[in-house]
Amino acid sequence: MPFIRILPNAEYAPDGDRIEAPRGTSICEALIDAGIPIEHACEMSCACTTCHVVVQEGLASLGEIDEAEEDLLDRAWGLTPTSRLSCQAILSDQDVTIEIPKYTINHAKEKH
Repeated sequence: MPFIRILPNAEYAPDGDRIEAPRGTSICEALIDAGIPIEHACEMSCACTTCHVVVQEGLASLGEIDEAEEDLLDRAWGLTPTSRLSCQAILSDQDVTIEIPKYTINHAKEKH
């Protein structure tokens, strides 16, 4: 099973974290299952950008990005060339390292 390394973030993983998740799982699902409260206002339906992550390592191992995700990412705060919506980024067999941006386009935090 691949590992997701989460870089330190004051809100989500103050000391960083490393979690294991089954192949075929989205990064968002894996984070939520591990108790990391990543925003996902649209309930992982690829309709917002609140679950935006920046993939620092392992980008090529994730499932292909589609046009709907690309269009939404244009609205994400802190967009980078390696940005993905974590609800659409599906794990394969390789480990990935991600950064969860400090801000989202939401003005208020969702409670999930």
